Amino acid sequence: MTSLTRRTFMGGCAAATLLAVTGTTGARAVTGTTASTTASDEAALQAAISDLAHPPATSAQLRVDRRGDHWYGTAGAADLGSGRAVRPDDRFRAGSVTKAFVATVILQLWAERRVELEAPIGRYLPDLLPSAFSRRITVAQLLNHTSGLPDHRGLPDDSTPEGVLRHRWDRWTPREWVETVTHDPLKFAPGTAQEYRGINYVLLALLIEKLTGHPYGHAIESRVLRPLGLTRTLLPGQDPRLHGPQVRGYLRMSDGSLRDITVYNQSSAWGEGELISTLDDLSRFQQALFSGALLPPHALDKLFTLPPDSVRMLDGTPARYSLGLQTATVNGVTFWGKTGETYGYRTRMFTTRDQSLRFILSYTPTPLTTQEDMTNRVVAALTA
Repeated sequence: MTSLTRRTFMGGCAAATLLAVTGTTGARAVTGTTASTTASDEAALQAAISDLAHPPATSAQLRVDRRGDHWYGTAGAADLGSGRAVRPDDRFRAGSVTKAFVATVILQLWAERRVELEAPIGRYLPDLLPSAFSRRITVAQLLNHTSGLPDHRGLPDDSTPEGVLRHRWDRWTPREWVETVTHDPLKFAPGTAQEYRGINYVLLALLIEKLTGHPYGHAIESRVLRPLGLTRTLLPGQDPRLHGPQVRGYLRMSDGSLRDITVYNQSSAWGEGELISTLDDLSRFQQALFSGALLPPHALDKLFTLPPDSVRMLDGTPARYSLGLQTATVNGVTFWGKTGETYGYRTRMFTTRDQSLRFILSYTPTPLTTQEDMTNRVVAALTA
């Protein structure tokens, strides 16, 4: 399985696995702070992140906001060498949480009447895709993953942890990445089905650049990061390092050894999964986005608009991606937000629409692929 396919599969399935919640497990290696929830809530949340064996992980941190009460807890170490505990201002790779920032800027540009969501992408980017694609796929269909773009061809084989290390320095341009999905017919008629695909947001980031005349990261910085004071969040481009206080990521090799995977060229995730952030910054973004500080009401509503009931995921389950977010309902509680991951890092950022319950989970799993045990434990504790 190629790198993008694996990232797409894991990020795309995360909302579904939230629906299959398991119970909490016993606490292990507990460190952290407490706040305003009940003692039983605190214990359950701490236990949920402290089992660093299921899945195997080196650290975890969780922030919960419930009707004005705040709780933050950690487990494990930000750096195995020093043993330092995780802090909420430590940088980590947030993966596909990037897409929520890209979607926010696209919806801002739509609210400014600089782009039409129902217009074909070929109107704005005429030379990137085959004409049969660019005439049929709309901006909105890129946003909600109903484009039908074909699978990638010609990607390096990183189906093993050793392969990941071999290709960690590979450099891609966005146009080279788009080229890998131009060799086969559309998988389905645009707008008729839903399949989570990172390439949709590579095209949207290129659209931002075309509309603004600036790199998409600069547009996010000027429209989101600076207004909110998110000083620890950035889009790294070709810079493979995190810089400053950080949570380090590790990957388990086939022989059982751990390798540090923190330094990694993210050009293959350009526009869709390269964000570097902190728990504090993501919490501020989450609150501002859902409070309407970044989008006018008619644009904010787009974040909560799913495709028609006739549109299904390829496995037949209901569509779960809106124009920028994803949704899951657990124990009668409906969450909206975004998942994100890259090698050594996993982030889950979700809230109810009224923000009565918000959580951000960031942890550092060591297997190349892993299940959602920790996420499920956290959601079970929050919705019990």
